[in-house]
Amino acid sequence: MSYSESSGISGTEPATSSNFSHFRLRPELERAVAAAGYETPRPIQSRTIPAALAGRDVLGLAQTGTGKTVAFGLPVLERLLTKPGRGPRVLVVAPTRELVVQIDGELRKLARFTRLGTVTIFGGVSERAQIQKLQRRPEIIVACPGRLLDLLRQGHVRLGQVETLVLDEADHMFDMGFLPDIRRIIAALPKERQNLLFAATMPREIRRLAEQILYKPAVAELEHSMPAATIDHTLYWVPQNRKLDLLCHILEEQACASGIVFTRTKHRARRLARDLDKIKYRAVALQGNMSQSARDRAMDQFRRGQYDILVATDIASRGIDIEQVSHVINFDVPGTPDAYTHRIGRTGRSERSGTAYTFATGDDATIVRAIERMIGARILRSEVNGFTVPEPKHESRRANNVNKSRPSHGSSGGSRPNSWSESRGRRRGRQGARPSRRMKR
Repeated sequence: MSYSESSGISGTEPATSSNFSHFRLRPELERAVAAAGYETPRPIQSRTIPAALAGRDVLGLAQTGTGKTVAFGLPVLERLLTKPGRGPRVLVVAPTRELVVQIDGELRKLARFTRLGTVTIFGGVSERAQIQKLQRRPEIIVACPGRLLDLLRQGHVRLGQVETLVLDEADHMFDMGFLPDIRRIIAALPKERQNLLFAATMPREIRRLAEQILYKPAVAELEHSMPAATIDHTLYWVPQNRKLDLLCHILEEQACASGIVFTRTKHRARRLARDLDKIKYRAVALQGNMSQSARDRAMDQFRRGQYDILVATDIASRGIDIEQVSHVINFDVPGTPDAYTHRIGRTGRSERSGTAYTFATGDDATIVRAIERMIGARILRSEVNGFTVPEPKHESRRANNVNKSRPSHGSSGGSRPNSWSESRGRRRGRQGARPSRRMKR
Protein backbone atom coordinates (compact mmCIF):
# COMPACT_ATOMS: atom_id res chain seq x y z
CA MET A 1 0.00 0.00 0.00
CA SER A 2 1.26 3.49 -0.82
CA TYR A 3 1.19 6.60 1.33
CA SER A 4 -1.69 8.04 -0.68
CA GLU A 5 -3.78 4.90 -0.27
CA SER A 6 -3.22 4.65 3.47
CA SER A 7 -3.87 8.32 4.18
CA GLY A 8 -6.88 8.86 1.99
CA ILE A 9 -4.89 11.23 -0.19
CA SER A 10 -5.31 10.70 -3.90
CA GLY A 11 -1.98 10.55 -5.68
CA THR A 12 -0.19 8.88 -8.54
CA GLU A 13 3.37 8.71 -9.78
CA PRO A 14 3.68 10.02 -13.34
CA ALA A 15 5.72 8.01 -15.80
CA THR A 16 9.44 8.74 -15.90
CA SER A 17 10.83 11.04 -18.58
CA SER A 18 13.94 10.38 -20.62
CA ASN A 19 14.88 14.04 -21.05
CA PHE A 20 13.84 17.51 -19.92
CA SER A 21 12.34 18.43 -23.29
CA HIS A 22 9.47 16.09 -22.41
CA PHE A 23 8.22 18.71 -19.94
CA ARG A 24 7.77 21.34 -22.70
CA LEU A 25 9.27 24.16 -20.65
CA ARG A 26 9.64 27.71 -21.85
CA PRO A 27 12.76 28.31 -24.00
CA GLU A 28 14.48 30.33 -21.27
CA LEU A 29 14.26 27.39 -18.87
CA GLU A 30 15.27 24.78 -21.44
CA ARG A 31 18.30 26.89 -22.21
CA ALA A 32 19.20 27.10 -18.50
CA VAL A 33 18.75 23.35 -18.06
CA ALA A 34 21.12 22.71 -20.97
CA ALA A 35 23.65 25.26 -19.66
CA ALA A 36 23.61 23.55 -16.26
CA GLY A 37 24.45 20.23 -17.91
CA TYR A 38 21.24 18.50 -16.87
CA GLU A 39 20.31 15.82 -19.39
CA THR A 40 18.17 13.04 -17.91
CA PRO A 41 15.65 13.91 -15.16
CA ARG A 42 16.26 12.22 -11.84
CA PRO A 43 13.42 9.99 -10.52
CA ILE A 44 12.02 12.58 -8.12
CA GLN A 45 12.00 15.12 -10.96
CA SER A 46 10.27 12.82 -13.43
CA ARG A 47 7.59 11.95 -10.91
CA THR A 48 6.80 15.43 -9.59
CA ILE A 49 7.46 18.01 -12.35
CA PRO A 50 4.49 17.06 -14.59
CA ALA A 51 2.02 17.24 -11.69
CA ALA A 52 3.49 20.51 -10.40
CA LEU A 53 3.35 22.00 -13.90
CA ALA A 54 -0.32 21.05 -14.02
CA GLY A 55 -0.91 23.04 -10.82
CA ARG A 56 -1.41 20.05 -8.51
CA ASP A 57 -0.16 19.80 -4.97
CA VAL A 58 2.83 17.47 -4.61
CA LEU A 59 4.21 15.31 -1.82
CA GLY A 60 7.76 14.20 -2.55
CA LEU A 61 9.31 11.61 -0.25
CA ALA A 62 12.94 11.12 -1.19
CA GLN A 63 16.34 10.95 0.43
CA THR A 64 18.68 13.91 0.38
CA GLY A 65 20.75 14.52 -2.73
CA THR A 66 18.13 13.27 -5.19
CA GLY A 67 17.50 16.55 -7.05
CA LYS A 68 14.48 17.93 -5.21
CA THR A 69 15.37 21.59 -5.81
CA VAL A 70 15.11 21.17 -9.57
CA ALA A 71 11.93 19.14 -9.03
CA PHE A 72 10.12 22.14 -7.58
CA GLY A 73 12.28 24.88 -9.12
CA LEU A 74 11.37 24.30 -12.75
CA PRO A 75 7.58 24.22 -12.21
CA VAL A 76 7.51 27.38 -10.09
CA LEU A 77 9.69 29.27 -12.58
CA GLU A 78 7.53 28.08 -15.48
CA ARG A 79 4.43 29.35 -13.71
CA LEU A 80 6.00 32.74 -12.98
CA LEU A 81 7.03 33.18 -16.61
CA THR A 82 3.68 32.02 -18.02
CA LYS A 83 1.60 34.38 -15.87
CA PRO A 84 3.69 37.44 -14.87
CA GLY A 85 2.69 39.41 -11.79
CA ARG A 86 3.99 41.32 -8.82
CA GLY A 87 5.88 39.43 -6.15
CA PRO A 88 6.42 37.74 -3.91
CA ARG A 89 4.51 34.91 -5.57
CA VAL A 90 6.55 31.89 -4.47
CA LEU A 91 7.63 31.12 -0.89
CA VAL A 92 10.20 28.41 -0.26
CA VAL A 93 10.80 27.53 3.40
CA ALA A 94 13.82 25.47 4.50
CA PRO A 95 15.29 24.65 7.93
CA THR A 96 18.87 25.98 7.75
CA ARG A 97 20.77 28.96 6.40
CA GLU A 98 23.02 26.69 4.37
CA LEU A 99 20.05 25.02 2.71
CA VAL A 100 18.40 28.38 1.97
CA VAL A 101 21.56 29.59 0.24
CA GLN A 102 21.85 26.31 -1.66
CA ILE A 103 18.24 26.45 -2.88
CA ASP A 104 18.58 30.09 -3.88
CA GLY A 105 21.73 29.32 -5.87
CA GLU A 106 19.99 26.52 -7.75
CA LEU A 107 16.95 28.68 -8.51
CA ARG A 108 19.18 31.47 -9.78
CA LYS A 109 20.93 28.98 -12.04
CA LEU A 110 17.61 27.86 -13.50
CA ALA A 111 16.37 31.47 -13.85
CA ARG A 112 19.62 32.84 -15.31
CA PHE A 113 18.04 33.67 -18.69
CA THR A 114 14.98 35.33 -17.15
CA ARG A 115 14.41 38.54 -15.20
CA LEU A 116 12.91 36.78 -12.20
CA GLY A 117 14.25 37.87 -8.82
CA THR A 118 14.89 36.01 -5.56
CA VAL A 119 15.68 37.01 -1.99
CA THR A 120 17.05 34.94 0.87
CA ILE A 121 15.85 35.50 4.43
CA PHE A 122 17.61 33.96 7.44
CA GLY A 123 19.01 34.97 10.80
CA GLY A 124 22.59 35.65 11.82
CA VAL A 125 22.94 38.64 9.48
CA SER A 126 21.58 42.17 9.40
CA GLU A 127 17.90 42.57 8.52
CA ARG A 128 18.52 45.78 6.57
CA ALA A 129 19.80 44.24 3.34
CA GLN A 130 16.99 41.68 3.36
CA ILE A 131 14.36 44.37 3.89
CA GLN A 132 15.78 46.43 1.02
CA LYS A 133 15.59 43.45 -1.33
CA LEU A 134 12.02 42.73 -0.23
CA GLN A 135 11.05 46.28 -1.15
CA ARG A 136 11.88 45.45 -4.77
CA ARG A 137 9.07 42.87 -4.72
CA PRO A 138 11.07 39.83 -5.91
CA GLU A 139 9.04 36.95 -7.28
CA ILE A 140 10.60 34.30 -5.01
CA ILE A 141 11.41 34.29 -1.29
CA VAL A 142 13.63 31.52 0.09
CA ALA A 143 13.58 31.67 3.88
CA CYS A 144 14.23 30.11 7.25
CA PRO A 145 11.10 30.16 9.43
CA GLY A 146 12.40 32.27 12.34
CA ARG A 147 13.63 35.35 10.49
CA LEU A 148 10.69 35.18 8.07
CA LEU A 149 8.24 35.39 10.99
CA ASP A 150 10.19 38.28 12.50
CA LEU A 151 9.95 40.30 9.28
CA LEU A 152 6.33 39.27 8.83
CA ARG A 153 5.43 40.63 12.28
CA GLN A 154 7.27 43.87 11.50
CA GLY A 155 5.31 44.30 8.30
CA HIS A 156 8.33 44.01 5.98
CA VAL A 157 7.05 40.81 4.32
CA ARG A 158 3.72 40.63 2.51
CA LEU A 159 2.55 37.17 1.59
CA GLY A 160 -0.88 37.99 0.22
CA GLN A 161 0.19 37.35 -3.40
CA VAL A 162 1.90 33.98 -2.79
CA GLU A 163 0.63 31.40 -5.26
CA THR A 164 2.99 28.52 -4.43
CA LEU A 165 4.33 27.34 -1.08
CA VAL A 166 7.30 24.96 -1.02
CA LEU A 167 8.30 23.24 2.23
CA ASP A 168 11.68 21.61 1.73
CA GLU A 169 13.19 19.16 4.26
CA ALA A 170 9.92 19.39 6.20
CA ASP A 171 10.94 16.55 8.51
CA HIS A 172 14.13 18.36 9.49
CA MET A 173 12.12 21.50 10.27
CA PHE A 174 10.07 19.39 12.67
CA ASP A 175 13.25 17.98 14.24
CA MET A 176 14.46 21.54 14.84
CA GLY A 177 11.19 22.60 16.48
CA PHE A 178 9.97 24.79 13.60
CA LEU A 179 6.54 23.19 13.15
CA PRO A 180 4.66 25.88 15.16
CA ASP A 181 6.43 28.58 13.11
CA ILE A 182 5.46 26.80 9.89
CA ARG A 183 1.81 26.80 10.95
CA ARG A 184 1.97 30.55 11.67
CA ILE A 185 3.48 31.19 8.25
CA ILE A 186 0.81 29.08 6.54
CA ALA A 187 -1.89 31.05 8.34
CA ALA A 188 -0.56 34.25 6.71
CA LEU A 189 -0.81 32.82 3.18
CA PRO A 190 -3.77 32.92 0.78
CA LYS A 191 -5.96 29.86 1.14
CA GLU A 192 -5.97 29.30 -2.62
CA ARG A 193 -2.44 28.25 -3.51
CA GLN A 194 -0.33 25.35 -4.73
CA ASN A 195 1.57 23.40 -2.06
CA LEU A 196 4.72 21.38 -2.68
CA LEU A 197 6.03 19.44 0.32
CA PHE A 198 9.30 17.50 0.27
CA ALA A 199 10.80 15.36 3.02
CA ALA A 200 13.19 12.47 3.46
CA THR A 201 11.21 10.79 6.23
CA MET A 202 7.58 10.95 7.28
CA PRO A 203 7.12 11.25 11.05
CA ARG A 204 3.59 11.46 12.38
CA GLU A 205 3.57 15.25 12.77
CA ILE A 206 4.67 15.84 9.17
CA ARG A 207 2.09 13.33 7.94
CA ARG A 208 -0.58 15.28 9.80
CA LEU A 209 0.65 18.56 8.30
CA ALA A 210 0.60 17.05 4.81
CA GLU A 211 -2.96 15.84 5.27
CA GLN A 212 -4.02 19.32 6.40
CA ILE A 213 -2.46 21.43 3.66
CA LEU A 214 -2.25 19.17 0.58
CA TYR A 215 -5.29 18.71 -1.67
CA LYS A 216 -5.30 15.50 -3.69
CA PRO A 217 -1.53 15.64 -4.20
CA ALA A 218 0.55 13.67 -6.61
CA VAL A 219 2.68 11.46 -4.38
CA ALA A 220 6.20 10.50 -5.39
CA GLU A 221 7.42 8.05 -2.78
CA LEU A 222 11.02 7.03 -3.38
CA GLU A 223 13.02 4.95 -0.96
CA HIS A 224 13.35 7.90 1.31
CA SER A 225 14.73 6.43 4.54
CA MET A 226 17.70 4.56 3.10
CA PRO A 227 21.07 5.95 2.06
CA ALA A 228 21.97 6.03 -1.61
CA ALA A 229 22.94 2.63 -3.01
CA THR A 230 26.16 4.15 -4.37
CA ILE A 231 27.60 4.61 -0.86
CA ASP A 232 29.88 2.02 0.75
CA HIS A 233 29.61 1.80 4.55
CA THR A 234 32.20 0.65 7.08
CA LEU A 235 32.08 0.74 10.88
CA TYR A 236 35.06 0.66 13.26
CA TRP A 237 34.85 -0.07 16.97
CA VAL A 238 37.44 2.26 18.47
CA PRO A 239 38.29 3.70 21.90
CA GLN A 240 37.48 7.39 22.22
CA ASN A 241 41.13 8.31 22.73
CA ARG A 242 42.21 6.62 19.47
CA LYS A 243 39.68 8.23 17.16
CA LEU A 244 42.03 10.98 15.97
CA ASP A 245 44.77 8.44 15.24
CA LEU A 246 42.34 6.25 13.30
CA LEU A 247 41.06 9.27 11.37
CA CYS A 248 44.57 10.26 10.30
CA HIS A 249 45.32 6.66 9.32
CA ILE A 250 42.23 6.49 7.10
CA LEU A 251 42.84 9.90 5.54
CA GLU A 252 46.38 8.86 4.68
CA GLU A 253 45.42 5.41 3.41
CA GLN A 254 42.46 6.62 1.35
CA ALA A 255 44.19 9.72 -0.06
CA CYS A 256 40.98 11.61 0.68
CA ALA A 257 40.70 14.58 -1.67
CA SER A 258 37.45 16.00 -0.27
CA GLY A 259 35.82 14.74 2.91
CA ILE A 260 33.39 15.78 5.63
CA VAL A 261 33.99 14.70 9.21
CA PHE A 262 30.95 14.91 11.52
CA THR A 263 31.24 15.47 15.25
CA ARG A 264 28.60 15.59 17.95
CA THR A 265 29.45 18.98 19.47
CA LYS A 266 30.55 22.43 18.32
CA HIS A 267 33.56 22.39 20.63
CA ARG A 268 34.80 19.08 19.24
CA ALA A 269 34.38 20.32 15.66
CA ARG A 270 36.55 23.37 16.36
CA ARG A 271 39.17 21.34 18.22
CA LEU A 272 39.31 18.53 15.65
CA ALA A 273 39.69 20.96 12.75
CA ARG A 274 42.51 22.69 14.61
CA ASP A 275 44.23 19.37 15.41
CA LEU A 276 44.02 18.18 11.80
CA ASP A 277 45.37 21.50 10.55
CA LYS A 278 48.31 21.26 12.94
CA ILE A 279 49.17 17.79 11.70
CA LYS A 280 49.22 18.44 7.94
CA TYR A 281 45.64 18.39 6.67
CA ARG A 282 43.88 21.43 5.25
CA ALA A 283 40.83 21.39 7.52
CA VAL A 284 38.16 23.95 8.44
CA ALA A 285 35.31 23.80 10.95
CA LEU A 286 31.62 24.52 10.31
CA GLN A 287 29.40 24.82 13.36
CA GLY A 288 26.50 26.82 14.72
CA ASN A 289 28.42 29.36 16.81
CA MET A 290 30.13 30.79 13.74
CA SER A 291 28.82 33.99 12.21
CA GLN A 292 27.01 33.69 8.91
CA SER A 293 29.90 35.32 7.04
CA ALA A 294 32.37 32.85 8.61
CA ARG A 295 30.14 29.91 7.72
CA ASP A 296 29.75 31.14 4.15
CA ARG A 297 33.49 31.64 3.87
CA ALA A 298 34.25 28.14 5.19
CA MET A 299 31.77 26.56 2.77
CA ASP A 300 33.10 28.55 -0.17
CA GLN A 301 36.70 27.65 0.59
CA PHE A 302 35.85 23.98 0.97
CA ARG A 303 33.83 24.02 -2.24
CA ARG A 304 36.71 25.62 -4.16
CA GLY A 305 39.25 23.13 -2.80
CA GLN A 306 41.16 25.45 -0.49
CA TYR A 307 40.38 22.96 2.27
CA ASP A 308 40.30 19.18 1.87
CA ILE A 309 38.42 18.41 5.10
CA LEU A 310 35.29 20.06 6.47
CA VAL A 311 34.68 19.25 10.14
CA ALA A 312 31.01 19.86 10.88
CA THR A 313 28.23 19.33 13.35
CA ASP A 314 24.80 18.13 12.26
CA ILE A 315 23.90 21.68 11.28
CA ALA A 316 25.65 20.92 7.97
CA SER A 317 24.20 17.46 7.33
CA ARG A 318 21.32 18.80 5.21
CA GLY A 319 22.82 22.02 3.95
CA ILE A 320 25.79 20.93 1.87
CA ASP A 321 25.40 20.16 -1.81
CA ILE A 322 28.91 19.51 -3.09
CA GLU A 323 28.99 16.70 -5.61
CA GLN A 324 32.71 15.95 -5.38
CA VAL A 325 32.70 14.94 -1.68
CA SER A 326 34.20 11.44 -1.75
CA HIS A 327 34.22 10.55 1.96
CA VAL A 328 32.00 11.12 4.97
CA ILE A 329 33.40 10.11 8.34
CA ASN A 330 31.25 9.96 11.45
CA PHE A 331 33.88 10.80 14.06
CA ASP A 332 31.00 10.54 16.51
CA VAL A 333 28.02 8.28 15.89
CA PRO A 334 24.95 10.44 15.17
CA GLY A 335 22.21 10.64 17.76
CA THR A 336 19.44 9.22 15.55
CA PRO A 337 19.20 6.83 12.58
CA ASP A 338 17.75 9.60 10.43
CA ALA A 339 20.79 11.78 11.17
CA TYR A 340 23.00 8.94 9.91
CA THR A 341 21.16 8.96 6.58
CA HIS A 342 21.44 12.69 6.19
CA ARG A 343 25.10 12.84 7.19
CA ILE A 344 26.29 10.22 4.75
CA GLY A 345 23.99 11.68 2.11
CA ARG A 346 26.66 14.38 1.69
CA THR A 347 28.58 11.84 -0.41
CA GLY A 348 27.33 9.63 -3.23
CA ARG A 349 25.34 12.54 -4.64
CA SER A 350 23.95 12.67 -8.17
CA GLU A 351 24.47 8.90 -8.45
CA ARG A 352 28.23 9.18 -7.86
CA SER A 353 29.99 6.62 -5.66
CA GLY A 354 30.89 7.55 -2.10
CA THR A 355 32.41 6.12 1.06
CA ALA A 356 31.13 6.43 4.64
CA TYR A 357 33.11 5.47 7.75
CA THR A 358 31.68 5.43 11.26
CA PHE A 359 33.71 5.40 14.47
CA ALA A 360 31.78 3.73 17.31
CA THR A 361 32.65 3.20 20.95
CA GLY A 362 31.15 0.56 23.24
CA ASP A 363 28.52 3.09 24.38
CA ASP A 364 27.19 3.38 20.82
CA ALA A 365 25.99 -0.21 20.41
CA THR A 366 22.29 0.64 20.83
CA ILE A 367 22.23 3.42 18.24
CA VAL A 368 24.30 1.31 15.83
CA ARG A 369 21.64 -1.40 16.01
CA ALA A 370 18.92 1.21 15.42
CA ILE A 371 20.75 2.53 12.35
CA GLU A 372 21.08 -0.98 10.94
CA ARG A 373 17.39 -1.67 11.49
CA MET A 374 16.53 1.47 9.57
CA ILE A 375 18.80 0.84 6.57
CA GLY A 376 17.86 -2.85 6.51
CA ALA A 377 21.40 -4.22 6.55
CA ARG A 378 24.32 -4.83 8.87
CA ILE A 379 27.11 -2.31 8.28
CA LEU A 380 30.39 -3.96 7.36
CA ARG A 381 32.82 -4.07 10.32
CA SER A 382 36.53 -3.51 9.83
CA GLU A 383 39.55 -3.42 12.13
CA VAL A 384 42.91 -1.67 11.96
CA ASN A 385 45.67 -3.11 14.12
CA GLY A 386 46.68 -0.73 16.86
CA PHE A 387 43.68 1.56 16.46
CA THR A 388 40.49 -0.45 16.84
CA VAL A 389 39.09 -2.92 19.34
CA PRO A 390 36.97 -6.08 18.92
CA GLU A 391 33.24 -5.68 18.66
CA PRO A 392 31.44 -5.44 22.03
CA LYS A 393 30.32 -8.89 23.16
CA HIS A 394 26.60 -8.15 23.19
CA GLU A 395 26.93 -6.81 19.63
CA SER A 396 28.91 -9.89 18.54
CA ARG A 397 26.27 -12.26 19.93
CA ARG A 398 23.62 -10.42 17.96
CA ALA A 399 25.76 -10.66 14.85
CA ASN A 400 25.56 -14.45 14.95
CA ASN A 401 21.83 -14.18 14.37
CA VAL A 402 22.15 -11.76 11.46
CA ASN A 403 22.11 -13.09 7.93
CA LYS A 404 25.65 -12.56 6.62
CA SER A 405 24.43 -12.11 3.06
CA ARG A 406 22.54 -9.08 1.88
CA PRO A 407 18.85 -9.35 2.65
CA SER A 408 16.53 -9.00 -0.31
CA HIS A 409 12.92 -7.96 -0.56
CA GLY A 410 11.97 -11.48 -1.50
CA SER A 411 14.12 -13.39 0.98
CA SER A 412 12.75 -16.34 2.88
CA GLY A 413 13.44 -14.57 6.14
CA GLY A 414 10.18 -12.68 5.80
CA SER A 415 9.07 -9.74 3.74
CA ARG A 416 9.86 -6.18 4.74
CA PRO A 417 7.48 -3.30 4.16
CA ASN A 418 8.09 -1.59 0.84
CA SER A 419 6.37 1.71 1.53
CA TRP A 420 6.06 4.21 4.31
CA SER A 421 2.44 3.32 4.98
CA GLU A 422 3.08 -0.40 5.37
CA SER A 423 5.81 0.15 7.94
CA ARG A 424 4.37 2.96 10.03
CA GLY A 425 2.94 0.68 12.70
CA ARG A 426 6.20 -1.12 13.33
CA ARG A 427 8.82 1.47 12.43
CA ARG A 428 7.20 4.77 13.40
CA GLY A 429 6.82 5.95 9.86
CA ARG A 430 10.11 4.78 8.31
CA GLN A 431 10.16 2.90 5.03
CA GLY A 432 11.88 -0.46 4.72
CA ALA A 433 15.17 0.00 2.92
CA ARG A 434 17.16 -2.02 0.49
CA PRO A 435 20.56 -3.11 1.80
CA SER A 436 23.37 -0.67 1.25
CA ARG A 437 26.55 -1.61 -0.57
CA ARG A 438 29.38 -2.74 1.66
CA MET A 439 32.96 -1.64 1.54
CA LYS A 440 35.30 -4.39 0.33
CA ARG A 441 38.66 -4.23 1.95
